Amino acid sequence: MERVELDVPYGRGEAKAIVRAAIIAEWQRRWDREWLKERDGVMKGIRSLSHISRRLYTAQAAPKRHVTAASQQTTLQLQDAQVTKLPSGLVIASLETYSPASKIGVFVKAGSRYETQGNEGVTHMLRLAANLTTKGASAFRICRGVEAVGGSLSVTTSRENMIYSVECLRDHVDTVMEYLINVITAPEFRTWEVDELASRLKIDKAVANQSPQIAVLEMLHAAAYKNALSNSLYCPDYMVGHVTSEQLHSYVQNNFTSARMALVGLGVEHSVLRQVGEQFLNVRSGTGVAGAKAQYRGGEVRNQNGDRLVHAVLVSEGADSGSAEATAFSLLQRVLGAGPRVKRGSNTTSKLSQGIAKATPSPFDACAFNADYTDSGLFGVYTISQCDSAGDVIRAAVAQVDSVAQGGLTPADLSRAKSQLTAEYLMALECSDVALEVMGLQGLLGGAYQAPETVVQNINSVTADDVINAAKKFVTGKKTMVSHGHLMNVPFIDEL
Repeated sequence: MERVELDVPYGRGEAKAIVRAAIIAEWQRRWDREWLKERDGVMKGIRSLSHISRRLYTAQAAPKRHVTAASQQTTLQLQDAQVTKLPSGLVIASLETYSPASKIGVFVKAGSRYETQGNEGVTHMLRLAANLTTKGASAFRICRGVEAVGGSLSVTTSRENMIYSVECLRDHVDTVMEYLINVITAPEFRTWEVDELASRLKIDKAVANQSPQIAVLEMLHAAAYKNALSNSLYCPDYMVGHVTSEQLHSYVQNNFTSARMALVGLGVEHSVLRQVGEQFLNVRSGTGVAGAKAQYRGGEVRNQNGDRLVHAVLVSEGADSGSAEATAFSLLQRVLGAGPRVKRGSNTTSKLSQGIAKATPSPFDACAFNADYTDSGLFGVYTISQCDSAGDVIRAAVAQVDSVAQGGLTPADLSRAKSQLTAEYLMALECSDVALEVMGLQGLLGGAYQAPETVVQNINSVTADDVINAAKKFVTGKKTMVSHGHLMNVPFIDEL
C-alpha cells in the first residue's frame, strides 16, 4: 500500500481524523450517485405514471405574463364526491378539495378478523412490512423516494381493514403512487428482511403493554367473541419471530383482491384515480377468502395486578355498522356521555358523571363505550376509578343506563345528543384523515358514499323510542366484562 505523507500542521491523531472524514465523504458521494441512478430508473413490474402526472392538477394553469380582471373574479366550484365501482369489484371514490396537498388511500378488507389460528399476528407483521423491498423498488428507494418529495406513507390496521395511505403535494402524486402500488401489489417479503421485523414487533407490543386502555380493549374482544373479532390487533407472544415470509405471501394472495379494495383520493381528479385503479389495482379477481361471521358469546376477564387505578368495561352486543340501530346507539352514547366536551373539562353535564358523583366523593372518569363492525357491535360503559371506590362507580354507571332504558330520557337530552353527534361528525370531516377514512369505509361497506346531509338527516330521524330500545338491549343482553387493576372491590359480572 502506498504511504501518504500529510504535510499539514496537525498532530497525528488529527491527521487520522481528517483522512477518515475524507473517506466517509467519498463513500457518501458514491452512495448518493447510486441512489440517484436507481431513482431515475423505471420501476420493474409497474408502468410509469408519469404520463398522467399533468392531469393530477384540477386547476393547473399556464404561466401568465399579466393578470386580467376576469381572472381575478374566477371562483372554484364546490365539488361533490364521485364514486365508481369497476366490474372487478374495485370501488373508486374521490373528492376534489382544491387543496395544494393530495391524500390517497387504499382500503383492503384484510384486518385481523381474517386471520386463522395458523397465522395469528400476520396483520401486525404486514403493518410493519410496508416499507420492505418490492419487485419494483428496494426498501431504501421507497424510503428515500417518498422523503425526497416531502411525502409520507403510512399503514394502519383495524379488526376489519388495512389502510395504506400516502400524502404529498399535488405535483408529486405520480411519484408516491408508484411506491404505494408497489407496496400493495408487488411485495417480496424477503426472508432476512422479515426476520429483522421481530425487534420492531417487540417494541410495538412493549409500547402497547404500557397502556391499560389497550390491554382492556384487547381482552374485551377476546372475551366477547368466539372467533373473528376476537383476534388481537397485536401479534401473540408465541408467534413473535415465527411469522414467515410464506405466511405473508399467502395472506396477501387470499385477501388483497380487487373486490375487497377501495381506492380513495382527496385533492385528485376522479378520472385520474379511475385510470390508476383500472391499470394497476386490478391485480387479482374474485372475493378472496370468505371471513367467518362474528359470534358473540359474552364472558368475564379479571386481570388482577397492583395498579391502584381500576379500569373496568361492561358491554352487551350492540348494532352492525351502517344500520339505523347503530345511529341510535351512537345517540345513546352521547346521552350518557362520550367524554369531555371542553378541553380539561370535568364533563359534569353527562348522565354518567352526574350519577357517579352522587355515589362516591372519590375521583373517577366514565364514558359510554360504542364499537360497531359489519356484522356485530359492542355497547356499554367504561370506568376508571380508585380501587377503594371501584364497585360504587361501576354500579352507578350501570344504573344510569337502566334509568334511560326505563324511559328516563327527556326531549332536551335527545336534542343535545343529536347536536353533539352532528357537530362531531361534520367537524371531523374537516380533517383529511377522517374524511378519507369515512369515504373508504363507506365504499367498502356499500360501494357508495353518503353525503354529510344524508348522515345528518339519519341522525335527526332517530326517535326517543329508538334510543330507549337501544338502552333496553344493553340491559337485557348477555354481558361481557373486563376489569384491570387491584380488583378487591370490583363486583363480578353476575353481581351487576
